[in-house]
Amino acid sequence: MATGTEANIVPDRELENRTKRVQKAVREMDIDALFLVQRVDFYYLTGIMQRGIFYLPGEGVPLLFLDGSPAFGGGRLGNCETFHIASLKEIPKVIRDYYGAMPRTVGFENDVLPVADFNFYRELFPGAECVDGSSCILDARKIKSEWELARMEESAGLTAQTFEYGKSVITPGMEEMAFAALLEGFARVRGRERENVRVRDYHTEGYEWHVLSGKSGGMVGLLDSPASGEGTSVAFPCGAGHKPIERNEPVMVDFSFLLNNYHMDETRMFSIGPMDDRTMKACEAAIAIHDAVLSRVKPGVTVDELYQYSLVKADDLGYGDQYLGPPGNKVNFVGHGIGLELVEGPVIAKGKGDVLDVGMTFALEPKIVFLHEFIAGVESVFVVTEDGYRFISKVPVEIFEC
Repeated sequence: MATGTEANIVPDRELENRTKRVQKAVREMDIDALFLVQRVDFYYLTGIMQRGIFYLPGEGVPLLFLDGSPAFGGGRLGNCETFHIASLKEIPKVIRDYYGAMPRTVGFENDVLPVADFNFYRELFPGAECVDGSSCILDARKIKSEWELARMEESAGLTAQTFEYGKSVITPGMEEMAFAALLEGFARVRGRERENVRVRDYHTEGYEWHVLSGKSGGMVGLLDSPASGEGTSVAFPCGAGHKPIERNEPVMVDFSFLLNNYHMDETRMFSIGPMDDRTMKACEAAIAIHDAVLSRVKPGVTVDELYQYSLVKADDLGYGDQYLGPPGNKVNFVGHGIGLELVEGPVIAKGKGDVLDVGMTFALEPKIVFLHEFIAGVESVFVVTEDGYRFISKVPVEIFEC
């Protein structure tokens, strides 16, 4: 069980199924137990979004360690045995008493765990081999259950409303920042849960939106982005700036959203009045690439195959030089997994061998960048099905002329 609204309460059956999948991975890696502390991993297996430690043996009942406040009472919580402890140093005795022995091999979330914390935690298991066990839970999280998909679809319903609202309030002369604030405010009062989004990579800051109009979009990813009020900053060349939105120019709106603990990440092009033919064709080409990649989605296909096909399609349409960034500044991915965190595995990227499977969810985001001019793009969230894909996104895949 979990705190929060009814939609946020993770059913016990759901938690049991997740635990079984992760335990299977633990056994396959020949690890005795996982020691999990990262909040999202912790939530995934407990239904509780708070600080704590989840100790998951390869077989048997998991142990949930919370601080001394008995917010959830004692004894069993869902499929876990719960212990309220005053000090982390109590953990080894609890494990030994409960299972009759200490683990020989312990897996940690080495992809995110700070070195200082890791050094402390491993002292709790003297003599044990401490290894990276992060793949056990990350691989399990790649496949979404029907319950999880329902949460994502609820989030998608609200993002669709937000984009529709954007069509009604965008006006000439409005600063990008002001437009972004209106979108954020609309979503917040209708249920959006947090002021930021969850990211796992410590190099990355979580941000909710890009609003990039005209030449602001032509600066994406460049270190020489203008630091004045013209566009985005040198330190963080994305988000929104103080540039006024003008008539007949492309406006890329890339909006990330968190509802019921699950993310959406979607992009659509806006314009106040018609864009010129060259710009409109680029925006239409981004949609054509998006649709072409989706037509190749099915179980068994690798993410590299999707990425490579997107390059072929961009070349066929005449946008190979501008696709995924200007020459010399291109990215090597066209999409990413999404769920409890904004970016999850697998990533639809160059050279990656991950194979699509039923239940994987992705944000697909082909972008075309004309240096110092504009950006054209689209992004939608979908789930892999037995015979292809199904949209989770509910925003129409079209250009929004306002």
